[in-house]
Amino acid sequence: MTAVTATTADAFRPAMHYAARSTWLNDPNGLIFHDGLYHLYYQNNPEGSVWGNMSWGHATSADLVTWTEHPVAIACDEQEDIYSGSIIFDRHNTSGFGTESRPPLVAVYTSAFKPASEHKGVQAQSLAYSLDGGYTWTKYADNPVLNRGSSDFRDPKVFRYELDAGSYWVMVAVEAQDFQIVFYKSDDLKSWEPLSTFGPANATGGVWECPDLFPLPVDDDPEKVKWVLTVNLNPGGPNSGSAGQYFVGDFDGVTFTSSSTVTEGAQDPDKLHEYQWLDWGRDYYAAVSFSDVPDGRRLMIAWMNNWQYANQIPTAPWRSPMSLVREVSLQSAHGNPRLVQHVAQELTSLPAGKPPFTASPGEIAEGKHILAGAAGSVQRIEATFTPGTAEEFGLIVRGDGTRGTRIGIRPAEGSIVVDRRESGQTDFHESFASIDSAPIQPTANSYDLIIYVDQCSVEVFAQGGQVTLSELIFPNTASTDVSVYASGGTATLNNLNITQWA
Repeated sequence: MTAVTATTADAFRPAMHYAARSTWLNDPNGLIFHDGLYHLYYQNNPEGSVWGNMSWGHATSADLVTWTEHPVAIACDEQEDIYSGSIIFDRHNTSGFGTESRPPLVAVYTSAFKPASEHKGVQAQSLAYSLDGGYTWTKYADNPVLNRGSSDFRDPKVFRYELDAGSYWVMVAVEAQDFQIVFYKSDDLKSWEPLSTFGPANATGGVWECPDLFPLPVDDDPEKVKWVLTVNLNPGGPNSGSAGQYFVGDFDGVTFTSSSTVTEGAQDPDKLHEYQWLDWGRDYYAAVSFSDVPDGRRLMIAWMNNWQYANQIPTAPWRSPMSLVREVSLQSAHGNPRLVQHVAQELTSLPAGKPPFTASPGEIAEGKHILAGAAGSVQRIEATFTPGTAEEFGLIVRGDGTRGTRIGIRPAEGSIVVDRRESGQTDFHESFASIDSAPIQPTANSYDLIIYVDQCSVEVFAQGGQVTLSELIFPNTASTDVSVYASGGTATLNNLNITQWA
């Protein structure tokens, strides 16, 4: 459900991002493309708009743009909360939950056992299966299937590892407090044996959660494949609070070997900006990828919120959107493969609701300059700048003449900033008003930005998707101006084009 089709008067309900109709959501779960639909499951409180009663909500989409919300898929009960996990299509019925002609979908999820359970206080991995395409689910009678006796063993991502000699299921999960990823294998999804562990490494400023592991070709070369291991942590992000990091390396079916580790063991606070982050913004967490996407595309989505203030953001009765879906790839940068991210092409082709806007290129004089005719609340802004004498230059979105969200380049610092201190409502939590930064370098002496603006968010993709920052904002409905600015000198606007949806 999106605001494009919704009739709600809720000013902050996003037009391009998924949000539940009237409840709380957090981590995306069980992401899979199946029978022509993208299935988005997610941590959901069916009873309210704050965290609790953890169950799996469910939505589907044929195009990643318009989502249909369905009834709760896997519900908590007196024995367990249903924490994060993944779904696989068991096409060969290795689990025995279906038949050869009717293979099942199988959800592998974390049971967070309650006091009423014989496993109280333990987090362990359990199964549920669906024979109707993912709409109704039956919990396996002999859950849990993998129990380490741990209170922080969670978030299984399961995939099929293929070898010439055969194949098997691989589970990637975390021991959250140990900053460790654990790998297991299984032939039937019910019996699991350990393979290896990874970590601690790089960022360890908060518990590790929601891992993922997948192969990608480097520079689109199918003969040069690397594996990407992602893991989210809370807190400990580069700009405070929740965030996600990634490692690039090799996986041989048993062990992941990182070639991008900066710090073995506990993190070095002085090297936080040297680690590889999925997103430098404050609101991109629990990112995981879809399984079985056609044409080998690797699509990811994240929870667009931060645990520092997640329960307090000023939306009602729903709380928290998802990010836009992103397609990720590996491209060489300074001799090393790095993730590059773009909004999925389906979203870029969404029909505009208003005429496009194009600004004339030219020098940006010192000060702020509102662009007449560019106002809007739901937009894609594409801009390229060349630095001049200015200490900082860029754009202000969702502005009202005096306030707005500032997205700026600071060439001397080699940084891009998103300043939401005057972005609208900020006083609902002491840590929300922030100015967040990421390292950035020019390409051929220019900076290019693609910015997706929605009713309660901005997502910035800089330098062809090499750097991203995702941030929630809560502006007044009348704050729709777009401005260019320069401070401490001048800069040059090479081009600026805006697609306007609202």
